[in-house]
Amino acid sequence: MAQLVRGEWVDTAPAAEETGKDGRFRREDSAFRGTISADPAAEFPAQAGRYQLWVAWVCPWAGRTLAWRALKGLTDVIDVRYAQPGLPKQGWVFDEGPDGPVESGYPLHRLYVEHDPLYTGKVSVPVLWDRQSRRIVNNESSEIIRILNSAFDGITGNRHDLYPAPLRDQIDRWNDLIYPTLNNGVYRSGFAATQHAYDEAVCQVFDTLDTMEAHLATHRYLAGEWLTEADWRAFATLVRFDVGYYGAFKCNLRKIDEYPALSHYLRELYQWPGIAETVRLDLIHSGYYQIADKHGIVAIGPRVDLTTPHDRERLPGNGIWERGI
Repeated sequence: MAQLVRGEWVDTAPAAEETGKDGRFRREDSAFRGTISADPAAEFPAQAGRYQLWVAWVCPWAGRTLAWRALKGLTDVIDVRYAQPGLPKQGWVFDEGPDGPVESGYPLHRLYVEHDPLYTGKVSVPVLWDRQSRRIVNNESSEIIRILNSAFDGITGNRHDLYPAPLRDQIDRWNDLIYPTLNNGVYRSGFAATQHAYDEAVCQVFDTLDTMEAHLATHRYLAGEWLTEADWRAFATLVRFDVGYYGAFKCNLRKIDEYPALSHYLRELYQWPGIAETVRLDLIHSGYYQIADKHGIVAIGPRVDLTTPHDRERLPGNGIWERGI
């Protein structure tokens, strides 16, 4: 299994190392689950310039955190390290380490070992890193986005709330559907090792897309009139679907572009201020084929243009919830 074992890197397994004997892909839980607080006495207090976000363009879990960094006005507060394209034997490799450029490249597993010299487990992005204490705060994307949603509001003055209390039941309901069947469902399809496991997973992917299509035909966003966490968690998969999962992961029953409501919804989210800069369709496209194709051959298409007009203004919507409204 490609991972760290008591602080030593072992690269003896492919990307689908979490596929079990039954052919089903099961994602390993994230290891680091700390949080950042506005309380200056907290273990990890909110401070501008203290934290780094380590990401890879291809990764949807990392893409979530980049979207939150843009939406919450944190581009000048939290620095970002971007992985080099591809996934070599050393795992994710960066041009820069935590303290600056590294001529030979900086494998992410070194960061994990700096946090814990005897760490055993997978080495994944995103990672939220504390430069001051030289520790990993968190490497679970669903928790990092909640941290970014509120922890730095006192610094930025940004009151956007992507998880407002009155809408949480709706948001949680969509998250509970979309995560296992779509966000992780595309991986369960792409990394399936038996026909039954693939059929099961890919059918759930398209059942969920069909459910979303029906809802979005009459609602501007998943939670109705408000753009919330549920939309952006879905976006990270939708924006990668046609260029990556459709071909490389064999999720090829339909493209997002073939869904009238979903395709316009995707374009609206992509065109939201600051979001296009968090997406590299070229690297997403090549990255998934490099993962899925044993020869690393990248398919020529499809070409996707998310900058064309959308029709979502025809539905009622209020944008992003502001705290205090």
